[in-house]
Amino acid sequence: MRTTALATALAAAALIPQAAVAHAPDSRPVARSAPVRLGTCDSGQLCLWEKPDFTGARQIHELSTVDIESCVPLRAGARIQALVNRTGRPVTTYQSAECAETGEFETYPGGGTWVPRSPYQVRAFKVWEN
Repeated sequence: MRTTALATALAAAALIPQAAVAHAPDSRPVARSAPVRLGTCDSGQLCLWEKPDFTGARQIHELSTVDIESCVPLRAGARIQALVNRTGRPVTTYQSAECAETGEFETYPGGGTWVPRSPYQVRAFKVWEN
């Protein structure tokens, strides 16, 4: 009987949508942000979006069109703010269009890395040998 009651309670909880407002430890209401939907990016690709949370125009780069360990500048004026690395290789993104390490840069593993909000505007990248 207890197992059936627990299963029923769990099933009912799964059907009830989460409330949009949570409560802080002192019982103040706190707005809860909606979960970010992961961007679609196929295996073997590096996908870049112009807006945070995988929105806006998307660029797709594949290993067959990228020189390994070479700087790949994005088109002038591109403002990349979200990315997914599914190349199978590490990828470094750069704030600098020349892949200069004087600006911000970060390396992301290639096994499947989703970055909904880059800490800087991505202007170039390098794909590395494993």
